[in-house]
Amino acid sequence: MERSGLLVILSSPSGAGKSTLARRLMAWDPSLRFSVSATTRPPRPGEVEGDHYYFRSKEQFRAMVAAGEMLEHAEVFGNLYGTPRQPIEQAMLAGRDTLFDVDWQGGQQIRASSLGAHVVSVFVLPPSLAELERRLIARQQDTPEVIAARMQKSRDEISHWAEYDYVIVNHDIDDSTRALQTILMAERMRRARQVGLGPFVRALMEEERHDLGT
Repeated sequence: MERSGLLVILSSPSGAGKSTLARRLMAWDPSLRFSVSATTRPPRPGEVEGDHYYFRSKEQFRAMVAAGEMLEHAEVFGNLYGTPRQPIEQAMLAGRDTLFDVDWQGGQQIRASSLGAHVVSVFVLPPSLAELERRLIARQQDTPEVIAARMQKSRDEISHWAEYDYVIVNHDIDDSTRALQTILMAERMRRARQVGLGPFVRALMEEERHDLGT
């Protein structure tokens, strides 16, 4: 059945499991397209234009924002990041779903955009703040000072949980993966998203009248 594409927003505090869930969801359904951001930071070794990022100068980026060509944007550590609108619109019109790994601020901007009706938003919570801190320490990627800053930021991010359509408490990554898959399958079946449903039903009704000889 023909349908419009979804904009699937996945948000969580750092360490709650968002990136793992995103990878698992895309492995489960390879048709999912991961949103490619634009950035003003220089490419790192091995990064490919249009695959990892769209690399733009600050002047180009600001011009895109002024022209309304960004769904969302923000400044992070002196560099600009954002989601170009055109590739998302093209995927949506073609019936392809796009997965966004953004924070609550990015999610707010996307929901407030002209494509907001096509958004499905999911917030991933840790089972406890103690467990969240344990996971951050176990990654062995940050100093104690950075972990403390991440924990403080996590409290701010968690305060926005009620803005999302769905909330998953990530006690177990397998259970959380199944919950995310179920959400996506159900949202795809919403009547309003199945743009080919009306003609299909009309054809069914015509078939019934033909069978009855009317």
